[in-house]
Amino acid sequence: MSLINQSEAKHALLLCHQNADPDALCAAFTFSRLLKYVVEGIETEIASPDGISRLSKVILSKLPLEISTKPDFEAADIIFMLDTNTIQQLGSWSREIRIVHSPIVVIDHHASHPETEKMATICICEEHSSSTCEIIYKFFKEMNQKPSQIEAKALFLGIAFDTKHFTLANSDTFMTVSDLVGAGVNAEEALSSLSLPIDSSERIARLKAGQRVKLIRINNWIIAFSHVRSYQASAARALIELGAHLAIVAGQRGDEVQVSLRANQEFHKRTEFHLGTDLARPLGEYLHGMGGGHSTSAGVDGMGDLDIVVKYSIKLLREKLMR
Repeated sequence: MSLINQSEAKHALLLCHQNADPDALCAAFTFSRLLKYVVEGIETEIASPDGISRLSKVILSKLPLEISTKPDFEAADIIFMLDTNTIQQLGSWSREIRIVHSPIVVIDHHASHPETEKMATICICEEHSSSTCEIIYKFFKEMNQKPSQIEAKALFLGIAFDTKHFTLANSDTFMTVSDLVGAGVNAEEALSSLSLPIDSSERIARLKAGQRVKLIRINNWIIAFSHVRSYQASAARALIELGAHLAIVAGQRGDEVQVSLRANQEFHKRTEFHLGTDLARPLGEYLHGMGGGHSTSAGVDGMGDLDIVVKYSIKLLREKLMR
């Protein structure tokens, strides 16, 4: 990554998305260390709006890392958005990021978003990579910098989390993981730290999503719609595990609506329907917000209500699936 070698920045701000997951957290941690290896005297600040996820807090306790919730945008000579391909994922900080004069670099493994591409100086979005941590490891290799044991462990954890313990991994991912194990990662010990019991509130959200589910069929594909106030992503995953091919779970707070989208691999492979570009992005635009993500996992933030989400999602799905 030639950008790193060419950088004269003295203060780099690394931003993760809201409720940062282990991939975002570990990518930010290892990338900040890489910056310090190759840019003399650089200071780094890692920040996540509204804090980090419960699982990330467990991982954070094992890393020499502090997370800021009040980043200094004015002091930043360069800003990196990690695992964050839309400014909507930065919550209230989206206003700050719109007006900064510092160069912005997006590093992500989701499909790039047009609005983000216009705003960013550089967009490094590699959807074929399993995780943002896998992209960061490529930077280490490009810089001929071998990760330390703790850096290798962090990269391993981020990859393991985003691939669902490697069930979504590809050949390149396994080659990367092999390198990280060779750098000193105890795979069994590391994987054990990614297992947390589901707390009562998340269990209740999943059960409520099941109670409220509405099903439709399009070309024999079973599509589940539901709504809960929180844990939409977890609820969507639960509906897929129950048997839906595609799950759309929304949550509403005032005029704002958040939507989590999940699909199984069979649905994606046989329909070539991409949740990020075919559903999340146009739905986000329709809701005057933003949407994006992977082929089988995506999210939307916008303004509206649950009925609008359902009706417009059905419209988009029918247009694509009934051709």
